[in-house]
This record gives sequence, C-alpha cells and structure tokens, in this order.
Amino acid sequence: MDLRDSPEEARFRGRLCAWLKENVPADPEPAVLAERWPYMRAFQQHLYRGGWVALSYPEEVGGQGLGPMEEAILSEELGRANAPTLLPLGHLGRPLLRYGTGEQRRRYLPPLLASDEIWCQGFSEPQAGSDLAALRTRAVREDDAWVLNGHKTWTSYGVFADFCLLLARTDPDAVRHRGISAFIVPLSAPGVTVRPIVLANGDEEFAELFLDDVRIPAENILGRPEDGWRIAMDVVNYERGAVETGYLPKFERYLSELAEFVKTRTSAPDRATLRALGEAAAALEVLRMHCLRTLSDRASGAPPGPESSIDKLLMTAVEQKLMALSLSLLTDTAVPGRAEWFDRYLYGRAGSIYGGSAQIQRNILAERLLGLPRSPA
Repeated sequence: MDLRDSPEEARFRGRLCAWLKENVPADPEPAVLAERWPYMRAFQQHLYRGGWVALSYPEEVGGQGLGPMEEAILSEELGRANAPTLLPLGHLGRPLLRYGTGEQRRRYLPPLLASDEIWCQGFSEPQAGSDLAALRTRAVREDDAWVLNGHKTWTSYGVFADFCLLLARTDPDAVRHRGISAFIVPLSAPGVTVRPIVLANGDEEFAELFLDDVRIPAENILGRPEDGWRIAMDVVNYERGAVETGYLPKFERYLSELAEFVKTRTSAPDRATLRALGEAAAALEVLRMHCLRTLSDRASGAPPGPESSIDKLLMTAVEQKLMALSLSLLTDTAVPGRAEWFDRYLYGRAGSIYGGSAQIQRNILAERLLGLPRSPA
C-alpha cells in the first residue's frame, strides 16, 4: 500500500488548499450548540457550493464522482486549515444511495448532501441501545400508508432535523434480527414529537422522538420490507469511520491547539508534557493511517464492514487521550461551566457508548473478524 499522493491527488490537494485559504472563516467556532449549529451548517453549505462535499457520491445525486482517497485528503486539509467542524451526518446518505429507489435518490440525496435538509438516525430506543435488535417501535401497513408507533432516544441532532431514517418492527413474529424495516420519516408529520435531551456539557445535541399513530406514504419504506437490519449495519459501519463522520480534522485541530498553547505559554514545557503531547500525536497518526488503509479497501470497491469497529475504538481512544491532556494543561481555565475544553472533555466520555459501546465493538471484532465463539446471552 502506497500512502503517498498520486500526481492527480496532489493536484486535487493543491486546489483544495487554495480554496480553504480563501474561504475558512476567521471568526472562532461558537462554544454553545445553539450558535455552533448554524455556524457549522453555513460553512458546510459554502463547502458544498465550492464543490468539496460528497466527493465520492455520483454526480447525478449532487456528488463529485471522485473516490474515497479524495475524501481522506479533504479531511486532512480541513484539520490543517482549522476549518469549522463538519456536520457528522454524511453517512446517512449511504443507505439512500444503496437501497433507495431512483425517485428516493433524486428527491432526498441532493438536499441532504447540500445540508439544505437535515437528517437524523432513529435507531436507539429506551430498551434497545447496544442491543438494537430488541427495538419495539412498530410499523403496520394500512392501505397505502405505514402507521408508526414507538419511542426513539439518543437521536443525534434530532432537534435540527427535517427527516429521520427510522427502524421499526414490521413482522412481530419474525426472529429478532429479521422483521425489521427502514423508513423515511418526515419529522413534520402529525404525531411526531421531538424532545431535546440536555447533556452534561449543556448542549441539546440529542433528542427523544415520540411517534403516535404517525402515517407516512407506503413508498417511504427504504429497501424491501425486512431489509432494516442489513441497512442498519451498513449505516453503523460508515458511522464508525473517522473520515466519514469528520472526526479526524476535529482531532487534528484539538492537537494543534494544545501544541500551540504549550509553545506560547511563558514556562518551558516539562518532559511529562512533551511526552503526553507526543503520545497523543502518535495515537492520532495511528488512527489516520488505519483510516487510510480502510479507504484503500474502499477505493478497490469494498464497502466498509465489521473492521470499522477498529476505527471506532481508535477514535474513542484518541479523543479521550486528547481531552485528558487538555485538562492537565489548561488547569486554570478548564473549570466546569466556564471553558469549552471541559465541555469537550465531558462530550468525549460518551465516545465509549455512542455508535455502539466499546464492549460491542470488541464483540464484533472477536466474533466476525477473529471467528471466536459468540459471547453467552
């Protein structure tokens, strides 16, 4: 595997760097989500109009028709340019691209990729988080409509979303992983209630969704009935990738900010500080290299599979290492309720849970990659 840019990739990187130099906003990213969300969305829309979003999507649905390596270059250069955080929602277009009808792809993908319409993911439920197959939300076919009833939770950016990719049980007699279907649910539909969840850092990034006799057109099913589990696994495999969700540039920016703080403070850094910075940089480089290996597989046509659980474990380790380092360095400002770094630290603690807990990721690697026996129920 050659990780160096090809001549064509080098030219792409050059054009991108020139664009970022002229277009990355100079004002800092707001700390409060209510202000940060429109800031992030505006930059992502500007990025899309510049031709730098959805690089590996087909041109007919609003993409650029390039490959995953260009996606990796974009991720790297956004971090180096200290660009605003991207909306971590690009993976939700993948199931529409793979399972959607021609009409669904034409209707939903262009505004999703342009961030003109926001999507969220309705998978987790109060009794079905890591054990997703235990979900209880039901969808019943009535003439030309599906009627949904249930309760979703930990829905990322649900308060800002226009549509939800939602899982519901359509065959209650089928075994757990079967009998589940995926639906496109407009959150403006009568019977949908969205209630924000306030996190420890004060943000309302997550929400609960309540569905009470919500009627959606029959054509809003994605894929075939009972395709839900397969669609869900595809989504989480993309969601667990640091490149797809934009986490690599965010971590690179955090490391750059911490290194700059150490360089500019009045006292010289001690050996322990330099060692901690070096360990964080090494962990981030391991993550970046692993992402490039994953992208090389995708460039050869292979979709992401269970090996994406390695990305998720590495992502969590890097984020928590960076946040622990930030608290040790910024002791005079990292005070609860006052500093953005403390808010980031609190958010980083959830990395071991969201998108499938660390224990779930290790089970996936043990069973699906190493072929070890399933853990007892």
